[in-house]
Amino acid sequence: MSDKRPSLKRTLIGGGISIVILAAAGFLLMNQQYVKDQITVWSYKPDAKILSVESRIDFSSKGQFNFYATRPEVDGSDKFNADCPRQEVGNPILGCYAGGRIYVYDVTNAQLDGIEEVTAAHEMLHAVWERTSPSDQDRIGKLLQAEYAKLGDNKDLTDRMSYYQRTEPGQFVNELHSILGTEIGNLSPELETYYKQYFNDRQKVVDLHSKYNSIFQNLKSESDSLYADLTTLGASIESRTTQYSTDSKQLSADIESFNARANSGSFSSMSQFNSERTALLARTNTLDAERASISADIDTYNAKYAQYQTVSSQIEALNKSIDSIKDLQPAPSV
Repeated sequence: MSDKRPSLKRTLIGGGISIVILAAAGFLLMNQQYVKDQITVWSYKPDAKILSVESRIDFSSKGQFNFYATRPEVDGSDKFNADCPRQEVGNPILGCYAGGRIYVYDVTNAQLDGIEEVTAAHEMLHAVWERTSPSDQDRIGKLLQAEYAKLGDNKDLTDRMSYYQRTEPGQFVNELHSILGTEIGNLSPELETYYKQYFNDRQKVVDLHSKYNSIFQNLKSESDSLYADLTTLGASIESRTTQYSTDSKQLSADIESFNARANSGSFSSMSQFNSERTALLARTNTLDAERASISADIDTYNAKYAQYQTVSSQIEALNKSIDSIKDLQPAPSV
């Protein structure tokens, strides 16, 4: 007579399989984003542009994973503008994280070497932030806000954050997370430790930013300095020219009076004649010197203005090189 009861071994195996299946199901349920990202990373094949950008950022393995999970692209204007519409007229954008993907504008100006890499790292940190739990966002956000408070005298940064407050309400800390992580060196030890998860050497990205940003800053400083000089010099020339005109008219009237008195014999003595004549000649010489000085200042003004125009043209050229709208193709003709 056979024993129809299942063996203890079969029962244990069946139970073990059930536990594994339940554990796997639980893991998938609790880590849906990670599983989705892992599948994406396995299937993603970076092209030459992405490999070039990535090689200069020096992502950690975790940073690379988050970067690849977004299937990043470096695109020319037509594709980029379709994927990353700008938020404000006159404020070009260099990249975006949209629909779970990273898009970076292909900047070809050699002066701005590194700008694509910094943009890519910036957008990768947006992907990280999206994957960060609310409790961790709150904890890290407090560290970011404290760091931002230390940078209150950085007008460029505060102006930029004001832009994000206008165009992306509710994303202030998200943007701060990307900006501080890629552009500001010497953060608090807590933040440096945090960002170490995503960069082997975060300073490499910061240095790339400093390199191209210094070009903008130096030109802006030169432009501001020249503008201030032109404003001061222009006001001085205008004031002195007005005074010169007044003094010249008065001198002309006094010379005419002197000549009339000399012709009518109105001077009581030769000494009086010579004294007044000497005074008039001195005034003439003073006005001639002032005229020459004003003329020299006008030449200086014109030279500075030409220099100001040159610098302005350089700034305009740089701004155009990062503006994807400029490259839009004309509408097809019928």
